[in-house]
Amino acid sequence: MLSILVAAAASAMPTPKIAQVFAQTPELSFSQEILEAHNRYRSAVHVPPLLWSNALAGAAQRWANALNSNLQFAHDPKNHSQGENLWMGTAGMFSLTEMIDAWGQERQYFHNGTFPEVSTTRNWFDVGHYSQMVWRTTTSVGCAGVTGADGYYRFVCRYGPPGNVIGERPF
Repeated sequence: MLSILVAAAASAMPTPKIAQVFAQTPELSFSQEILEAHNRYRSAVHVPPLLWSNALAGAAQRWANALNSNLQFAHDPKNHSQGENLWMGTAGMFSLTEMIDAWGQERQYFHNGTFPEVSTTRNWFDVGHYSQMVWRTTTSVGCAGVTGADGYYRFVCRYGPPGNVIGERPF
């Protein structure tokens, strides 16, 4: 049975397995695959490509580890300075691109209004992952993931500067 969860859009443990070990395109590195997937969506709306940030990737890894330690799936309540997208699904069954495309599918409900009025459903949570990915003033991304003892892979991407800013247009 395959499972996939996507979060609504804002510890001492053994070293976890990270996404590099499975389900990625062999010729692309972890960061390259993530950048290509994100930048495909950004290019479609004519905003500059994201750059990889090791600092953001480190923050993402720390949060992924924390989620894994309790087998949870939730946004970091102490993160106020970075954008954050979360994904969770059956470990080893999805590529990094497929994880990011789950966020990108929100594009079908998106309209480029003034945040939070950016969704045809009238609920910005329905497009918050997508709008963070394409937010015009966001310049960098860093991601990490962990496979938990429950068999789920928790994938976290952090963005800087954060998007989804009230009163601004995504692009």
